[in-house]
Amino acid sequence: MRLFLQLVAVAAVALAGSLAVNAVGWNAPLTLILGLATATLAVVTYRWIVRKTEHRVPDEIAKNNAALGRGLLIGGGLFAGVIANIALVGGYEVLGWGSLAGAIALFGFSAAAAVTEELIFRGILFRIVEGRIGTWLALTLTGLLFGVSHLFNAHATLWGAIAIAVEAGGMLAAAYAATRNLWVPIGLHFAWNFAEGGLFGTQVSGTDAPQGLLHGVMSGPAALSGGEFGPEASVYSLLAGVIVTVLFMRLARRRGHIVPRRGRAAVTATVLP
Repeated sequence: MRLFLQLVAVAAVALAGSLAVNAVGWNAPLTLILGLATATLAVVTYRWIVRKTEHRVPDEIAKNNAALGRGLLIGGGLFAGVIANIALVGGYEVLGWGSLAGAIALFGFSAAAAVTEELIFRGILFRIVEGRIGTWLALTLTGLLFGVSHLFNAHATLWGAIAIAVEAGGMLAAAYAATRNLWVPIGLHFAWNFAEGGLFGTQVSGTDAPQGLLHGVMSGPAALSGGEFGPEASVYSLLAGVIVTVLFMRLARRRGHIVPRRGRAAVTATVLP
């Protein structure tokens, strides 16, 4: 029941925030305010429902500026590296300045999306499911669900959903597994999305959004540029996501954060002297 109750509580905030943001039609100040309000309310709701259903203080979402900062640096640096590689092969070009208002709106939109999605997929689904089926299976399952959820976006493709499942679903779950702190994947998720749309002016997971700070144009083969879905469907993003996922999982293993499957744990306990 805790899985269901936590999902309903946080998803309700996410849905209300999404409807409110859509209703203001990318108005810059309103989207910024509503996006930040949605993110804040989602965190408050998560803390409250975890206390109610698990009778504990949710330390994984306690205020931690250092963890958030690390996530922001990783996410922003990672996307900058991806777009630089795409530009080197002629798949991305800056034609000039875009829209400051668009960048402001995308800041609020990205904050709401990053916080609500991380709370739902990593804070609730991954964390609870991991306790039953282990880290590796939970990472795979929630990664696939994360990819499937992006099939409903505009310009979505099966390849784009698969890429999201691997490079984002896997990477963000691995970031949580390695740190056991939700602010790291939240920061990573936000910085990637905002850099993608708000700064470099490209599509964010196929979403129809306003122009960001730069007027960026993608071209060339979809395998390199990501096509209409955006850079997340690029092989460069996929490669970057896989590499970072491996690094995070190696860190999780060194820190002893890998949770075994329940059956395997029981067998191990039986055979050990």
